[in-house]
Amino acid sequence: MSDTLKMAELLLPNIKNTPDYYENLYPARNLPEGARVVRIAPSPTGYLHLGTLFAALVNRITATSTGGIFYTRIEDTDKKREISGGIEDIIDGLNRFGITIDEGFVSGEEQKGDYGPYKQSERAEIYQTYVKELIRQGLAYPCFCTAEELEAVRGEQEAAKLRTGYYGKFAKHRDITYEEAKVLIDEGKPFVVRLKSPGSEENKIIFEDAVKGKIEMPENDEDFVLLKSDGIPTYHFAHAVDDHLMHTTHVLRGDEWISSVPKHIQLFKILGFKPPKYGHISPIMKLDNGAKRKISKRKDPEAAVHFFAEQGYDSECVINYLMTVAASDFEDWRRANPDASYKDFKFNLKKMSVSGALFDEVKLLDVSKNMVSKLKSDEVYEKLTAWAQEFDTEFYAILTKNPEYTRKVLAIDRDVAKPRKDIARWSEAKDYFAYMFEELFTPCFELPENIEKADALAFLEAYKNVYTPADDRQAWFDRIKEIAPTIGFAAETKQYKAEPEAYKGHAGDLSTVLRIAITGRRNTPDLCSIMQVLGKEECTRRINNAISKF
Repeated sequence: MSDTLKMAELLLPNIKNTPDYYENLYPARNLPEGARVVRIAPSPTGYLHLGTLFAALVNRITATSTGGIFYTRIEDTDKKREISGGIEDIIDGLNRFGITIDEGFVSGEEQKGDYGPYKQSERAEIYQTYVKELIRQGLAYPCFCTAEELEAVRGEQEAAKLRTGYYGKFAKHRDITYEEAKVLIDEGKPFVVRLKSPGSEENKIIFEDAVKGKIEMPENDEDFVLLKSDGIPTYHFAHAVDDHLMHTTHVLRGDEWISSVPKHIQLFKILGFKPPKYGHISPIMKLDNGAKRKISKRKDPEAAVHFFAEQGYDSECVINYLMTVAASDFEDWRRANPDASYKDFKFNLKKMSVSGALFDEVKLLDVSKNMVSKLKSDEVYEKLTAWAQEFDTEFYAILTKNPEYTRKVLAIDRDVAKPRKDIARWSEAKDYFAYMFEELFTPCFELPENIEKADALAFLEAYKNVYTPADDRQAWFDRIKEIAPTIGFAAETKQYKAEPEAYKGHAGDLSTVLRIAITGRRNTPDLCSIMQVLGKEECTRRINNAISKF
């Protein structure tokens, strides 16, 4: 038996399978030509970040546009940083925002698909099988360097102004023999397994990034760690094995990983795998004192996707906004297809920004207003009550006390050709509709500057005696116009404009007085509809109250 075979048995005696076992266990996917298999592979070390949601959307729409597969894989090899509930928060967040998961983790606990397990901590034996094969081939070796020894090497390199890392003459155990390794293992010395890199920094690798185009970088010559001392792989090695066995065609991830591409391509080639296509997504940026920077977990509340849920942004509005960030041609497509699902958009990675797009909350609000305005009143009721149940239980109780009444409230100026665009997020609804609910209504009796108190009182006294809820909008306004001349106001606006000195104002001014009496505001949706929903008894009560307060 050769020394490399003995070394493999010495280091990983419990591994009995060969790579062929797993190659057969995870056969090629049966997908149409051109279908892309993509994934996100978050670590459960915190909340769902906006950048992760954005990357998930890019991967999801890539799979959708090509008839492919989008899956989730949990990279939990760094147990020290893992937090309780981290997986649930990430997957639940994706589900909340409509990022459909075809395979992998579909909830905090449930996995589905034929290429699992989809959690790296459950795949240790698979990784060790491939590492053992590399050791057999003399392409990997044990390293017994202590943290202190590695730090000393770094100090030596820095003093000599050399590139830091474990490579070349600094790779102390690169040529360790079986006998030397056995002595150290028998002594109980911990070890990691490193790649014996065949690369040279003098050589260049060139690859076509699916987002950024042609990139040229130095070849990797570092003997980086494949297996840590606890037998758990590093990200570099685990992702290569996983993406191969799960038949990932495109790895679309944050551009902070560009520097790792030489290592990753080298790994794929050494393992005998076909490398996937890499595409590196620029981060979403934010303006800070005139300068661009990445959105920060520490500084920016919108970095956490939960922020958008808490604020009441409809999930589809957020996704449509992010699509404008992801694809430079999406807005033109949306204008041409106002009612289509964003999933029908033919996404092209080449249309992505190579430098990073700015997060623009004003634009998000605008997208949201447009989309919310198109929702049917029943949809608004369902979405608003669902949000309130989670984030504002007091408002939820008010909304659901009389569902039929609430639905009528939400239908005002909706389901029409040109609906109002007043609400961008559900958190705004409580104030917006406050005058429709007794528990929330706060009257205001501040008259417009051009209306005298006596005229307001005379108008309200006359109006309350003629108001009829059965009137349509025209008949409703005609009653105001009929009263106007009796107290010195023009019935028509054009009359007033023609002879402003002849009138105190016009019927529209009087309708503002009525609006203030009924809603406490000068600007609301259609007042006739508001009064019909409130009912004659409540409208009369509010008018009488206004008369007593003006």
